[in-house]
Amino acid sequence: MLAPLFLLWPMSVAITYVVAQNLANVPYDSGLENALQVLGQQVVVDNGMISLRMSAPARMALRTRENDGVYWKAIGPQGENLGGDSDLPTPEYTPANTINTVYFKNETMRDFEIRIAYMWMDFAIRDSGPVLLVAAESTEKRTQLANDIIKGVIMPQFFVLPIAVILIWFGMSRGVAPINALQSRLRARRPDDLSPIDEKAAPVEIGPLITAMNDLLHRLSSNVLAQKRFVADAAHQLKTPLAGLRTQAELAMRAAPTGDTQESLRQIMTGTIRATRLVNQLLLMANAENPASVGMTNLDLVALARERTLAWVDQAINTNIDLGFEGEDEPVIVRGQSLLLAEAINNLIDNALRYTPSPGQVTVIVKRENDDVLLAVEDSGPGIAPEERERVFDRFYRVLGTSVDGSGLGLAIVQEIAHRHHATIQILDAQTKVGSSRGTRIELRFLKSRRSEKPQI
Repeated sequence: MLAPLFLLWPMSVAITYVVAQNLANVPYDSGLENALQVLGQQVVVDNGMISLRMSAPARMALRTRENDGVYWKAIGPQGENLGGDSDLPTPEYTPANTINTVYFKNETMRDFEIRIAYMWMDFAIRDSGPVLLVAAESTEKRTQLANDIIKGVIMPQFFVLPIAVILIWFGMSRGVAPINALQSRLRARRPDDLSPIDEKAAPVEIGPLITAMNDLLHRLSSNVLAQKRFVADAAHQLKTPLAGLRTQAELAMRAAPTGDTQESLRQIMTGTIRATRLVNQLLLMANAENPASVGMTNLDLVALARERTLAWVDQAINTNIDLGFEGEDEPVIVRGQSLLLAEAINNLIDNALRYTPSPGQVTVIVKRENDDVLLAVEDSGPGIAPEERERVFDRFYRVLGTSVDGSGLGLAIVQEIAHRHHATIQILDAQTKVGSSRGTRIELRFLKSRRSEKPQI
């Protein structure tokens, strides 16, 4: 709105200038027309001869002081000068001109602008043409009047325009404030938050748009829920046949002779174990994505992390990796779901052990930082490139060039669990590096301002 306003203002000034010029011409043109009438009354016909006899009152009416009064002259039918200022321009008579009609135009005389009024008068003398009467005056007074009109109109605009700008700015800011607030709320939403938008929080004018968006969100939510239900049901249905397949493979290995048969059965066992872990992760992902399943309680994160670290000690020893734990001496209480947090710690330790070459170090850390609670797992592996750190949280995404077995769901599950606990997750370079390895440090930070909130629904 301000751009058209500032664009129209110069146009308004130009139009005001033109209008002011016309307004200034009206009273002065009327005065020149009266001067012509006075001058016409001084033309007399005597014995068929036309002459000009200026009376004293007429001369007073037609003051001839330069740049102040009215300049005038009278031209006879034969072009003779009957009286007045001979320097005045003499308009030419054309058939288009009408007798006893006043005409106006701007001219130049003695290097200054004048406006002249002229007309032809017919005295009905045989074989005689009309008499030309001319009256003129300087345009200086007209210009001064036009400038005064412009100042009277434009000067108030210098005060009104800033006030109008402020009022428009204030009014538009107030008007779009609900829309800005709606935009902020939408930007702050998590990608999986498909809850309806509150129609009362937005202006009535965009009510139909909010209704359409809510309808779209409802359909998206239904589709997402159907997909999650399908994944959960499929994973649940796969658990039983996979368990049976593993059991049958173990029995077959006991009875089968050594050689290729044993190797084939061993490959079946390995594939079954890997498939079972993938199914379990899919079930855990579905459980973490289901808000109704997140029952929050107060728990000691130090004890939970220490317990999960101890559970991975044997595997760390087998792979020649130094697995350590650094925690507070006293309990660190957070509000969360122990099963989900335990699985998040398991996934972080599992990833660290998988990607850390032997010999290496993996450290689980739990501590307080500025009233926040920090859970971190740090390793001495090759690290994750900065451009890959956002993508590793995508489901089934694997960093290019890695040969480590995995499903690509571990960090996606950790991120989902972190979000359900209102915790932030971040990937950094390791603070303690071993040799030339850059290492990776994955941090979950439970913010003080949000640890007491209810799980997001």
